[in-house]
Amino acid sequence: MDLFEALYTTRAMRRVRPDPVPEKVVAAMLDAAIRAPSGSNAQSWRWVTVTDQPTLEAMADLYRAAWQTLNDTVYKDAVPADTQARRVSRSAAWLADNFETVPLVVLPYTRNDPNGASIYPAVWNLMLAARGHGVGTTLTTILGVFQGAALGELLGVPADRGWVNAAAVTCGYPLGRWDVAARKPAHQVVYQDRWGRPPAWTAPEALWPGAT
Repeated sequence: MDLFEALYTTRAMRRVRPDPVPEKVVAAMLDAAIRAPSGSNAQSWRWVTVTDQPTLEAMADLYRAAWQTLNDTVYKDAVPADTQARRVSRSAAWLADNFETVPLVVLPYTRNDPNGASIYPAVWNLMLAARGHGVGTTLTTILGVFQGAALGELLGVPADRGWVNAAAVTCGYPLGRWDVAARKPAHQVVYQDRWGRPPAWTAPEALWPGAT
């Protein structure tokens, strides 16, 4: 797959089929993940892959509890502003309702990485590698944020070693289609040299030729 096709079309794929992801594809995804840059090359990461159905079902209960907490707090007074926002909201709710049907969840753990500078490049490598194999992914953090201790206990993560869950990456063959995600033009969100100064260039449309 062309690099720029992967960059432009690796969008969040929450709705996926229950079909298993082959082990060789899982291995390729994780092998790509650990090739990412890591602060001081410390590689302070561990990865838990979950395909076991009882574990997925227990994790689904935790995810739904986390989703409820998110909606009761952060999203309590939020109203989707437009059609796109409503579509994303429905997609996120689908994942909460159907979490146990996702065939693979990858859980990256890290320590001594408070801002995620070392773990998230590796997570993105994982997601790009998945895209190359036709596997859709979604990065979600609410399990670690709202149910981190219970998740760690479920997975047998040592509680006294400083490991922190950075994300849950749901993986599966998508029900939807790959496409270039709609975004505000880049020149509208970029400043040049100082805050508020627009760049000398404009990009009213996606610059990847395949987008058209």
